Order: sequence, then structure tokens, then C-alpha cells
Amino acid sequence: MIQDITAIKNRILSPNFIWTIIFLLVAISLVAVFSASGSITKYDSDNTSFFLGRHVSFILLGLAMIYLFSKIDYRLFNRWAPILLILTIVLLILTFFIGVNVNDAKRWLNIPIINMTFQVSDLAKLALILYLARSISDKQDVIKGFRSAFVPIMLPILIVCGLIAPSNLSTAAVLFAGSIVMMFVGRIDMKYILVLLGLGLLLLIVLLWIETVFPGLTRAETWVARITRFWYGSEDDYQIEQAKIAIANGNILLPNPGKSLLRNFIPYSYADFIYPIICEEWGLFLGAFGVILIYLALLFHCVGIVSNTTRAFGALLTIGIGINMVMQAFANIAVALGLVPVTGLPLPFISMGGTSLVFTSISLGMIISVSKHIQNLKLESESNDKSEFSWQDQELNEIPNEIAN
Repeated sequence: MIQDITAIKNRILSPNFIWTIIFLLVAISLVAVFSASGSITKYDSDNTSFFLGRHVSFILLGLAMIYLFSKIDYRLFNRWAPILLILTIVLLILTFFIGVNVNDAKRWLNIPIINMTFQVSDLAKLALILYLARSISDKQDVIKGFRSAFVPIMLPILIVCGLIAPSNLSTAAVLFAGSIVMMFVGRIDMKYILVLLGLGLLLLIVLLWIETVFPGLTRAETWVARITRFWYGSEDDYQIEQAKIAIANGNILLPNPGKSLLRNFIPYSYADFIYPIICEEWGLFLGAFGVILIYLALLFHCVGIVSNTTRAFGALLTIGIGINMVMQAFANIAVALGLVPVTGLPLPFISMGGTSLVFTSISLGMIISVSKHIQNLKLESESNDKSEFSWQDQELNEIPNEIAN
């Protein structure tokens, strides 16, 4: 019995487990995007597979990114963290001034050479997670007062989330919540976590005040409108009503792929509202519960890494990525079910998208890199019969010279 439990645990922790999750998400994504984008494809082009072809190209790029980053020793990501954070802050500031305005939101930067837009918040999520994993693991033992905790940990969270929030509050909120989880897992004193919560609330109040003084500088009016519609059940919630109908149309057991009726009536059914289409076509168990179980399996994998790795940076990096992805997925699902106001968050690795899919892929590649490292440590511990857990990370000193150079 114990051997069976150990075998199951080893399978969950193995890189093959997360590769299985990835290919399941790819399969779901391809089928759902092809089905949901059919109507707009016919409107924009005579080629009914136009959007599928575009989505497949990003899927292939994403799989390449997963493979590439899974081959990199994850301890090198520690060194990238400060550079990526600085680059992210600069790009977020540039986006605020010269970003492409889509639906009254400046979230994208235009890349002139390839004539494509780039959503900076997708980079910001990964950059902040990397930096927090580095800061918490390297500085935990020296954080004794407010100043020593504020500068390396709380200040970057407030800066990055504060720059994202004016144009994308939902992304900032999920990232902020994920950062708090990282602090909790990293055993940061609870009083500092409560202080960060207070500062985050203060930041939100400041953004609301700015909107009253400088109208149009933030999307506070949109936030308030969405919350009001959700609270009072306004008739303007067309997307939510259609999403509920799509979910209700799904069979309990029998799938009906490609036969969605509501895909022609739900705006952005191929992106933010792809979950109702999956539910309608694949039913309650395969569709609704199946997608949720896949994301929970990803979370179990990440929690297992935290419980079994002997290095803090790898544990914090993995749980940071996993928590943010799963929270974003559940936020998207909650919107479709009408449990929370509309957020505009895509379903990770399933919704059609460019930069979101690519950076999600990079994040998954990093998790696989940590998983591989755990396997190697297990083999070493079995041969040496010793392994000590240390939350004060010294991983940079352990990187082989040929890797570091």
C-alpha cells in the first residue's frame, strides 16, 4: 500500500505528468477554438480555418518555448529576475503613455518590426513571480523589520500591480493575490502580509480617486459599472446570460463536439468565454468538471514540488506560477458561471491568444525544469542518503561553471 502511494506520488511529481496536462490542454484548446471561432471566421474570411491556423501557430510556438525552458537549469532563472523586473517596469510605463488603445484599455505595445501587439502584463506576471521567488528565498533570514521586508518584497508587488491596475484591474488583482500566497508559503511574517493587504487596498482607493480628478486616466468607471451590473443583475449582462444558457445546454454525460449553438451569440466565445462552449459541447463531466480537474492536477503537481524540493527558489517559483495560473483559470470559470463580475481574463492555455499563450508556455517550461531537478536530487539522495531542506537559498553557488558561463 505504501509502495503504491509512493509510486503515485512520484508520477505526479515527474515531468511526464505535467507534459500530459499540457497535451490535454492543447487538445481541448484546438477543438474549442476551432468550434468557437467558426462564425467570426466566416465573417472575416472565406477560409473557415483562418483563426485555427493562427492559433495552431501560437500553440506550436508555445510548445517550443516549453521544451526550450524545460532544458534550462532553473537556477539560472534566479539571475534573470532583477533584469526582467526592471524591463517590465519600463515597458509598463511605456504602455501607459504610448500603448495601443483597444476597448478603452492601453494594455498592448506595438512591435513595429513584425507589426504585432504585445501585452506587457503577461511578461509582468512572470517577471514579478521570478523576482519574488528570488527575494523571499535569498533574504528571508535577514528580514527583521518593516523596511527590510518592504523594499525587496512589498514594494515590487505594489509597483508592478499598481502599473497594471489602471488598464487591467483583474490581472493586477490575481497577481497581487498570488504574490500574497508566495509570501505565505515563503514563511514571511503574517504582519507584513497584512500590511501589504492594507497597502493594496490603499492603492485601489488612490486609483479610484485619480479617476475622479482625471477622468479617463484609469478604467475605474468600467470597474464600477461591471460590479454594479453584477450586484443588481442588470439586463446588460448579455454575455453572462448567454454563457449560462450554453452551460445549461450541455449534456451530463454525452459529448456533442462541434455542435454548439451559443458560439454564434456569445461575444469572444473563442477567448474569454470559451469555457461555456466547452461545457455545451462536451457536457458536465468531460467538459465542465474535466477542465477544472486538469487545472487542479497542475496545482497538485506544484504543491508536490513545494513539499519535496530541497531548495526554496524552486519551490516558490513553482507555487507562484501554479497559483497564478489556477487562480486565473478559476476566475475565468467563475465569470462564465456568473459568480463574479466580468473580468476579461482568458482561460490559461485554452483561450485563443498570442502573448498570453507564449508566456504561459514559458512558465510551464520553468515548472518542468524544477521537476527535472527534483528527480535528479532524488537519485542523488538515494545514493548518498542525505538531503536537507534550506529556505535560505544558496543555489547560485551550486550552478556548474559550464552552465553559469
